[in-house]
Amino acid sequence: MQSQVTTSKPERRQQRDLLPQGNGLARLPRALRDIAEGWGQYQLWLTMAMQDIRKRYRRSKIGPFWLTLSMGIMVGALGLLYGTLFKLDVSEFLPYVAAGFVIWGLLSGLVQDGAVTFITAEGLVKQLPVPLSTHVYRDVCRNLLIFFHNIWVYVAISLWFGSFPGLVGLLALLGIAAIAVNALWIGLLLGLLSARFRDIPQIVASVVQVTFFITPIIWKADMLPERAVVLVWNPFYHFLEVARAPLLGDVPTPLNWLAVMLMTASGWLVTLVIFARYRWRIAYWV
Repeated sequence: MQSQVTTSKPERRQQRDLLPQGNGLARLPRALRDIAEGWGQYQLWLTMAMQDIRKRYRRSKIGPFWLTLSMGIMVGALGLLYGTLFKLDVSEFLPYVAAGFVIWGLLSGLVQDGAVTFITAEGLVKQLPVPLSTHVYRDVCRNLLIFFHNIWVYVAISLWFGSFPGLVGLLALLGIAAIAVNALWIGLLLGLLSARFRDIPQIVASVVQVTFFITPIIWKADMLPERAVVLVWNPFYHFLEVARAPLLGDVPTPLNWLAVMLMTASGWLVTLVIFARYRWRIAYWV
């Protein structure tokens, strides 16, 4: 007797969606449905994100709080070192460095993980009939969980020095939300390109490493006023500021938000076009 393997309707639709049907804008609805249905799989990608962190610190006594401890040591060491070198008030400079490091950790993690999101999920991409965007949501969620562990370093330092921003600090949530929205298109775009061209993750890692030094994290923007044009064209700086400024009791400048909104709109536009056209090839590339 010949057995037949049956699949559910969502699985059959997912398999049909990965077939190369139509050209150009005709594939856009399928790409949008992939992103929407991926969001609907929140229980799956949230569980996988939490498992990623648990697996990393399995059998550890303090578990994921090693993330917080290592970040605290880094902030304390570099904050005191550069504060002394630049002859700055440590009570002001250390909270600045703490906020910058915590947010930079989020930014760099999202970009570098986004570049390998489909490569690292190769087995799941080929075997699990879920929207491809599910893997991007997983990476974004994991990095946000790490961020909310690390943010306690900033909270502790700011309370110690009496520089906690109060209610204005809640504006940082808007900045974090903007970062997360952009992380989705970055993961979809870089993940797709990296699946096809395997040198891209190394290029991205190198660019992120260099960008750290030209972004005001361990130094302040007003230290190099004549080089302000470098900051204007540094996308990491604007994303950093929309989340860091409220934590320091300030409000992001209109230029910061304008740059973030322009990058959000243009990034999603380019990503949707490319993702719609080449989405069905990802399973073959990985």
